[in-house]
Amino acid sequence: QVQLVESGGGLVQAGGSLRLSCATSGRTEMSRYDMGWFRQAPGKEREFVAAILANGGTTNYADSVDGRFTISRGSAKSTLYLQMNSLKPEDTAVYYCAADRSGRGLIIGVSRLDYYWGQGTQVTVSS
Repeated sequence: QVQLVESGGGLVQAGGSLRLSCATSGRTEMSRYDMGWFRQAPGKEREFVAAILANGGTTNYADSVDGRFTISRGSAKSTLYLQMNSLKPEDTAVYYCAADRSGRGLIIGVSRLDYYWGQGTQVTVSS
């Protein structure tokens, strides 16, 4: 079992920056898990934001955030980060951390109910 806890959300003005973190616990071999970020705005479906392979060598981003957001993993692969720059009001959402064993599509943005999910952290960008 894997537990994920997000932090770092908040209120920021358009053009500002935030850094989200996702701490993991429950297993020690997180190096075998792909990890990613999804977000859900009010009245909308959950959507893919960014993902990183278990080895940290490959990343993938949604077109809407490419060039503004950067996903990374800590040295022990047990912490996930999302650096968000040049934030826009349309980035407002609850951001969720996800983890899954490699090869089931997380890196290309597939969302599955049986991923490990965090509880979410609210990001609000004011105009």
